[in-house]
Amino acid sequence: MSQSQHAFQRTDRSRLGLWWWTTDHVLLGATVVLIALGILLQFGTSPAAAMRIGIRWPYHFAVRQCVFAAGGAFLVVAVSLLSPRGIRRVALGVFLVSIAAMMTLPFVGHVAKGAGRWVDIAGFTLQPSEFMKPCLIILVAWMFAEGRKGEVPGVTIAFSLYLIAVALLLVEPDVGQTILITAAFGAAFWVAGVPTSWILAMGAASGAGLTAVYFAFPHVSSRVQTFLHQDKTSGPTQVHAAAEAIAAGGLFGKGPGEGVMKLEIPDMHTDFAYSAAAEEYGLWLSLVLISLFAVLVIRGLYKAMKLADPFEQIAAAGLFVLVGLQAFINVAVNLALIPTKGMTLPFISYGGSSLLGMGMTLGMALALTRKRPGAYASDPLARAGDFA
Repeated sequence: MSQSQHAFQRTDRSRLGLWWWTTDHVLLGATVVLIALGILLQFGTSPAAAMRIGIRWPYHFAVRQCVFAAGGAFLVVAVSLLSPRGIRRVALGVFLVSIAAMMTLPFVGHVAKGAGRWVDIAGFTLQPSEFMKPCLIILVAWMFAEGRKGEVPGVTIAFSLYLIAVALLLVEPDVGQTILITAAFGAAFWVAGVPTSWILAMGAASGAGLTAVYFAFPHVSSRVQTFLHQDKTSGPTQVHAAAEAIAAGGLFGKGPGEGVMKLEIPDMHTDFAYSAAAEEYGLWLSLVLISLFAVLVIRGLYKAMKLADPFEQIAAAGLFVLVGLQAFINVAVNLALIPTKGMTLPFISYGGSSLLGMGMTLGMALALTRKRPGAYASDPLARAGDFA
């Protein structure tokens, strides 16, 4: 019997004991492994990143990643302890605070690389949109579910919340996050069972929006043009160097800490952490990372689709899609399949806001997919008295 089973017996009716036996262990395990790998990989990229910006202590970023990872892990557990009603309440509160913070960014936001996405809090730069994303999905799922009852204009409220979030993201500007939440919102919209014509209309509107963004934001058109004409681009780019790093890693990599491309790529510890891992550990670790995200998304969606409550079903599906799409976009950028987006790889890339926000996201997803009386209508084990 494992230590966890010794610690939490089936007869343990404490809150943590019930949490352990009602939480999906596969989803929880994949999350824990990703957090651990993120810490490990940062010890390989931290020295180069610290040296590049003049920080004497080589493991500055790695140690900070450990602190952020501890915070993210705490949020995974703490949030997953909540009931669906508790998740809605937390989502509403965090969403309102995040939106208020995003409204202040044009005036007091910390600007980096031409974008004002962060607020300075006691020397720590916080990105409000990282916390807004999962809360938006929860709230729109709630509104879609309520709209089915005909008691409130749920769809109208959901679209209003989405448009507010998109407007504030484009002001920063953060086109990558805008695309991400649009896709996740569309997934929630589809799971909610709306007519196909509505989905097609939303797809057409999204296409028109992307075209407008291309012409409205010079940095977007520049990235797209650079991507489309990679062979004609003068001088190396981060994407080129990242692709070279992945190729240089081969099957088993150059060895921990032996990668050299991290000396050339400024964002190797953040947006291009996947490439750093591929160079030092090889293709096998790349496939492990992709497999872990695939497990989260596929099993998460499978669990979500079996939920009986419409809100829980829509919200859980939207959250797992959100995580999966962010991972897909980051890996696709690293493989030079799409233009750069400035988006982190969940739990792997360096960044406090990303780690904490993703911890909250997976915590919400785990909370919604826990076994409760009646949560899974087709599950014969989900009987009152078996689970809390």
